[in-house]
Amino acid sequence: MAGKIVADTLEHSTAGSIATNYVVNGSAKAWCFFDGTAGTISFSDSFNGSSLSDSATGQYDMNFSSSMSNNTYPALFSGADRNDNRATSPQSSSSCRMFNRMGIDGNAPSDNDEAKCQFSLHGDLA
Repeated sequence: MAGKIVADTLEHSTAGSIATNYVVNGSAKAWCFFDGTAGTISFSDSFNGSSLSDSATGQYDMNFSSSMSNNTYPALFSGADRNDNRATSPQSSSSCRMFNRMGIDGNAPSDNDEAKCQFSLHGDLA
């Protein structure tokens, strides 16, 4: 049986309370952690991720279990290496590509696989 709970505030017995609009609007709608150097990559841990693929050196695609309402959500991708420049694009309402570009010691940035990759996004679900 499906139901609906209507509330303006959530309250925990010892941890305080929070407005429900913060939970709806301020929580990550998808995130994942994975090893980008593995031969076959897969989620070590994730939320709202249906699949993860290695599309090229330093490029990974995450498909969402529940789509976003549009493709203009903020998405963040990072790893454990140093002097990194990372971006997420192209984005759609159902997936996002992550790029791992590194420029070390004054060298031009290039795509690079990396362990300990982390990704999160915020926005509205469809």
